Amino acid sequence: MRIQDQALALLVAFIWGTNFVFIRQGLDELPPFWFATLRFFFSAFPLILILPRPQVPWRMLAAYGFFIGFGQFGLLFWAMRDNIAPGLASLVIQSQVFITILLAAVLFHETVRQRQKLALLVCLSGLLLIGVFTDGQTTVTGLMVTLLAATGWACGNLVIKRVGKVNIIAFLAWSSLFAIPPLLFMALLLEGPARIMESTRHASLHAWSVVLWQTVGNTLIGYGLWNTLLHRYPAALVTPWALMVPVFGMSASSLLLGEPMPWWKLVASALILAGLVLNLGGRGRRKT
Repeated sequence: MRIQDQALALLVAFIWGTNFVFIRQGLDELPPFWFATLRFFFSAFPLILILPRPQVPWRMLAAYGFFIGFGQFGLLFWAMRDNIAPGLASLVIQSQVFITILLAAVLFHETVRQRQKLALLVCLSGLLLIGVFTDGQTTVTGLMVTLLAATGWACGNLVIKRVGKVNIIAFLAWSSLFAIPPLLFMALLLEGPARIMESTRHASLHAWSVVLWQTVGNTLIGYGLWNTLLHRYPAALVTPWALMVPVFGMSASSLLLGEPMPWWKLVASALILAGLVLNLGGRGRRKT
C-alpha cells in the first residue's frame, strides 16, 4: 500500500477505536437498537434527497445496509449495553479480519500469502486470550453476539468488493435506508415504544452529539475511507489494518472510562500490533 493509503487506514482505525468510548456514552442514555436506528436514519437523511442513487442493484444496497446496520452495529450496541466492556468489544469484533480474508479467498479467489497467514495467526493468538481471560463486565452471551457482529462486518466488506467503483458516500447513504427497518423492528420489539419515546425526550445534548458523530465521523468518514481502500487493494491487505482498532479502543476506554487494563489485555494488544506489522512487511498488489 502507498504511504498515503496506510495513513488513511490508520486514521480509520483511530476513528473506529476511539468510537467505542462514544458508543458506551450513548448507550447510557439511549437503548441499543433505537440508538442504532437513529445513527442510520441520519446517515440516510438528508443525503438521499441530495445524492442520486448509485447505479448498483437494489439487492446490493439492501445487503450492505442489513449486514452493517443490523448485523454489525445493532448487535454490537446490544452487546455493549450490558454484556461486554468497550475496550474488549473493540478487540473481539476484529475477528472480522479473519472471516473477511477467508471468505474473499473462497469467493473471490484472492491470494493469501504465507507471510499474511503467519501474521493472521499471530493476531489470532491475541484474540484467543479472550477465551481464557475475561473481566467482570463481559459475559459469554456478550462474546458470542459480538462475534456475530464481526460476521456482519465481514459480509459487508465482501458486498463492497462485489459492488465495484461507486460514489461511496451515496452508497452509504442509500444503503442506510435498509438498515433502518430491521433495527426499528428490534427496537420496538425489545425496547418498546414507551422506552423509545422517554429516552429520546430526555436525551442530553451530549447524547445527540454522540449520535451525530456516529453518523458523520464513524459512518460517512470512517466507512467512506475504508470502502475506498477496499476498492484499491485486496481484502487481505486492507482488513488487517482494522486490527489497530482495539489498540486505540482499549487505550481510549482505559483513559476515559477507567476500564481495567490487566496484563492479558496488554499482551493481546501487543500480539495484534505485531501481526499487523508482520502483514505490512508483505507486498500487496494494488488494484487498478
